[in-house]
Amino acid sequence: MSRVGIVFSGGPAPAANAVISAAAVSFLEEGHEVIGFFHGYSHLVDYHPVSHRLLPSKHYRILTDADVRGTRNSRGILIGTARTNPGKGIRGPEDLLDDTRTAGLRAVYNALVDLEIDALISIGGDDTLKTANLLYRWQQTLPPEARRVRVVHLPKTIDNDYAGIDFTFGFFTAVDFMAKEVQNLRADAIATSSYFLVETMGRKAGWLSYGVAIAGEADLVLGVEDLQDGLLDDNGDLELEALSDRIVSLIQQRERQDKHYGTVVLAEGLAEHMPEKFLESVSRDEHGHISLGKVDFARILTERVKALYQERTGQKKAIKPIQLGYESRCAAPHAFDVMLGSQLGIGAYRALVEEGLDGHMVSVTGQLDLVYVAFDNLVDPENLVTEVRFIEPGSDFHRLARFLETRMERKSWTPGRRPEK
Repeated sequence: MSRVGIVFSGGPAPAANAVISAAAVSFLEEGHEVIGFFHGYSHLVDYHPVSHRLLPSKHYRILTDADVRGTRNSRGILIGTARTNPGKGIRGPEDLLDDTRTAGLRAVYNALVDLEIDALISIGGDDTLKTANLLYRWQQTLPPEARRVRVVHLPKTIDNDYAGIDFTFGFFTAVDFMAKEVQNLRADAIATSSYFLVETMGRKAGWLSYGVAIAGEADLVLGVEDLQDGLLDDNGDLELEALSDRIVSLIQQRERQDKHYGTVVLAEGLAEHMPEKFLESVSRDEHGHISLGKVDFARILTERVKALYQERTGQKKAIKPIQLGYESRCAAPHAFDVMLGSQLGIGAYRALVEEGLDGHMVSVTGQLDLVYVAFDNLVDPENLVTEVRFIEPGSDFHRLARFLETRMERKSWTPGRRPEK
């Protein structure tokens, strides 16, 4: 193996440069060349041997020791990122034989072969893992004599909703950053006798919102894992009135305790379960995800909570919506994320060079011990999609948040079935 490529795709995450740096240094020290592709797959997918050849300094950088040393704690992403999806349109294994649907994968492969890349290190979230698996699987349809580009994947997301690893790099930094924001809002709420409804990133699962609520001392946290029959209508849509009732009940409970302030943390993924009328005009990214930030779930819910509170009490209450998330994605990385990211980067070298692996994700267990998980164990073989890891209702982590928040006098808020939507 002579040349290795690195591609970072999806949203930014703290400690991204620790991963890139550790991976690059591992290969450079053993005499390999390392190429960092700029902005995810955006240039690779446009490759054409005549009209769009990839050029150094414009589409990629041949990384040197000077490029990556001393960057583990730096913000941002050395090679940039993007959400370009080379596998867009592929819905199942049969599509891997369709030249039209696999055109993006073929362009990426041809670009890598043109640059004599022997292996690709993919860094990204579950959608990027899906792309890595598609590139790996598609190459298996090529003639036996065709050149192969080995693929390993390093898991990245501040959402921490990844199967195959306990915690993803960037998660603890994002939690720490947003928890401090929630603490600031709590002090503001105390000073002004008001409430803040804080919507945090996290998309489908509640890991980020729960972490922020626990560390930020919020009075209530709710994620998609907490949706139950009482919060869902007959169509499986979120009942905004029922959720508003839960929050107003919290406010009144705290007022009986002479506490006229508070913070409530909500997972942005709740917005995906709203009735279609709220979502039909919202744009989607290349992977089909709703742009949850544009839904402004916290604002919609806040208006209903204020109205219900006034209806019940005859009084007005200052309640303000806040969205948090983007501020944390390029925050200075937490020491644990730097260590975790660095180990994953080194794991890419060990997976490819020492273990000779292909089609595997690098993971850690215990005290950052490296393990390697086959794509086949992470991606559904029928539809080629990855599985979101939710907080398990009733687990110790789930109960931790429930224990620390304001206790309700009425029947506790118990987790129900996980929504299928």
